[in-house]
Amino acid sequence: MMLTKESNGYDQARLGFQRRDPHRPDVIFPVTSAVEVEEAVRYAAEHDLRLAVQASGHGLAKGLDGGVLIATGAFNGVRVDPKRKTAWFEAGATWQDVIEATARYGLAPLSGSFPGVGAVSYTLGGGLGLMARWYGYSADHVRRIEIVTPDGVRRNAEDDPELFWALRGGGGNFGVVTGIEVDLFDVATLYGGSLYFDFVQNPTVLEVWADWTRTVPDEVTSALALVPLPDVPPIPEPLRGRYVAQVQLAILGEGGVDLIKPLRAIGEPVLDTVGQLPYTESGKIFAEPERLDSYRSRNALLSHLDPAALATLPKLAGPDASAMCVIGIRHLGGALSRQPDVPNTIGHRTAAYSLTVLSPGEDDVTALHRSILKPWRGVTVGRLLNFSAGPLTGDEIREAFDPGDHRRLTELRNRYDADRRLAPNHEL
Repeated sequence: MMLTKESNGYDQARLGFQRRDPHRPDVIFPVTSAVEVEEAVRYAAEHDLRLAVQASGHGLAKGLDGGVLIATGAFNGVRVDPKRKTAWFEAGATWQDVIEATARYGLAPLSGSFPGVGAVSYTLGGGLGLMARWYGYSADHVRRIEIVTPDGVRRNAEDDPELFWALRGGGGNFGVVTGIEVDLFDVATLYGGSLYFDFVQNPTVLEVWADWTRTVPDEVTSALALVPLPDVPPIPEPLRGRYVAQVQLAILGEGGVDLIKPLRAIGEPVLDTVGQLPYTESGKIFAEPERLDSYRSRNALLSHLDPAALATLPKLAGPDASAMCVIGIRHLGGALSRQPDVPNTIGHRTAAYSLTVLSPGEDDVTALHRSILKPWRGVTVGRLLNFSAGPLTGDEIREAFDPGDHRRLTELRNRYDADRRLAPNHEL
């Protein structure tokens, strides 16, 4: 089936979770199989049209104007091999699809903070998840990738070691991925949730959490969000109208109660959701909004949390900022710092933290976001493309990779897509 602008269902197929600057293609192929993906890619080649792929649409940077859009939402099957502890998921599967399929075997994937994110696109961008400090990036545990390259040929990426290296962290620059096989892990539950503090009443949260992260074992993956919340439903009543510091926790194994005692010593949280949690409910840890929205975000990878820069966040990104800003700081290190047995293209593994600023709405917040990240320049070592919702310059995209890797990726792109048929989220 092929949809045009006059077809019923065109708008539903072209729109994803991120509603800012959506795709406006001439033609949409709502695919349900790898064969249909091949047909769509060949159609784009035969008609000399650019080509984009829509999974969940969370990380959309800039929509495609004209051309061909492959909508993968109905191509979302998941196959689990409990003996090998692997899962194969198709192009449109979300992490929620994968989690539900694997949980019945007591297994879990390296999914992210929001289960509604597309599992393939998340993994192609690296994948920084809830158990990252213990297991590493999602892309570190990929076994197989099936891809339709821009010439319309379906391939096993691992047959070309250079392509297999590039896809695990290099994004959608080399073709349309139809399926990925990943490792699963014996995780049925986590000790996790969030401690929500009123930041005005507890201004030491940032410093205490930063100090605490330098002491915790790799079983602990955590983050902190600063969120100025309006006094409106459906925001939980205890949080309404507050400037909230949300400490987000995911802890493997025993000992979580004792590990977080320094955080509880900060003060009384206005909301406390921390406890033993089935992995199927892991989305409750970050409790990110499920509503469709428009937003922009920028990211920086940091060598450390500079105290002077940390102190600027409430002033530059707090309730008095010119637009609403949500600050997210994630603790890295541990297994994230190590290359997998089969190396991939994920860069800057020495980074200790990730800092993201996100603003909902349609306003141009580029200057605001850059001003918030400016005090961090001295400790910035790169960026994560998965947390960059909005167009980036070529130099900014280059900063996501280790020296030399960007050139290597570009050379491979030239080999597989010399005509630049593909319109990936962040284009090499």
